[in-house]
Amino acid sequence: MTCPRCRHENRPQAKFCEECATPLSRVCSNCSAPLSPTAKFCPECAHPVAASGVQRFASPNSYTPQYLAEKILTSKSALDKNVRERAAQVGRPMGYRFAEGFVRQACAAIDEL
Repeated sequence: MTCPRCRHENRPQAKFCEECATPLSRVCSNCSAPLSPTAKFCPECAHPVAASGVQRFASPNSYTPQYLAEKILTSKSALDKNVRERAAQVGRPMGYRFAEGFVRQACAAIDEL
């Protein structure tokens, strides 16, 4: 059986990975049916399988240098200001009602960044 975490090939009857100690056999928390190591849902009751304690992706704070994080945040605020100014300039000649909707959409797009 291949470990889902480290890809080490273990004996077929192993309950834990010989390399990283990850549990190889799992059971559904809802109905106690056996689950495969890669199952996301129980094959018996379709209950979602709880994610293992392993974090899939680390937080960006753990690997992003502070100077780079500050530069990104500064750039975002500058972009925010620039888009809001441009939206207001474009909207003026087109009338207030249209401009209001346009600015609202532009601001929503910026907030998603």
